[in-house]
Amino acid sequence: MTDRPLIREDETADLIAGGRLRVIQKRRGYRFSLDALLLAHFVRARRGDRIVDLGSGAGIISLLLHLRIPRARIVGLEIDPGAVEMANRTLALNGIGEGVTFVSGDCRRIEEHLPRGGFDVVVTNPPYRRLLSGRVNPREDKALARHEIAGRVGDFMRAAAWCLREGGRAFVIYPARRAVELFCRMREVRLEPKTIRVCHSFPGERGEFVLLEGRLGGREELKVLPPLFLYRSRGVYSEEMEGIFNDLSRPGSDDA
Repeated sequence: MTDRPLIREDETADLIAGGRLRVIQKRRGYRFSLDALLLAHFVRARRGDRIVDLGSGAGIISLLLHLRIPRARIVGLEIDPGAVEMANRTLALNGIGEGVTFVSGDCRRIEEHLPRGGFDVVVTNPPYRRLLSGRVNPREDKALARHEIAGRVGDFMRAAAWCLREGGRAFVIYPARRAVELFCRMREVRLEPKTIRVCHSFPGERGEFVLLEGRLGGREELKVLPPLFLYRSRGVYSEEMEGIFNDLSRPGSDDA
């Protein structure tokens, strides 16, 4: 780390996890959203698990898993070198000297970056907008995070399968309207969908996201969890969402 300040003029350091962590983000660039928090809470891992966060961005999911999973060894792989540099400053800002590593790399060339079968858990929030669908944000960081510029969902699933040991688990969040493609791409690489939860803004409205767990080499059997409703009224989170925020604010115990 250089003598330059950890937080630059065009950045903020935002409190997360009930104030236990601070994450550096661009003021006007891509900033993490609710889907990252939902995914971090959905992950089930055990003490000491080896975890890789594919497309780690500013590092929010990796940081929360570091807080939740005792002694986990976490690697965040991110194609944007600027985001990796910023995430490493976030580690320094929080005094995290070990347990989390951020590296620059392209999941489409996963073989060049990470060992085959080297991880117990993969977590990923892949870009979800097709490259030629809608306006592409002129900011490169936002475009990379949202559009399939540097990898499609199939690329991320192939990378996940490469990283996982046999029986290892992948946790993904993806738009509900594209869930069929996610299922197909997972099965192409032997990631069998095992648990799904659909997230709705309000009861009676269509699903917005799916949270999905897959197991490498797993058998066919899908558990469908009760729906998650994010809000009870406009701008007011549901009771369950408040519970999720509380869960993310405290260290976790060993999960099954």
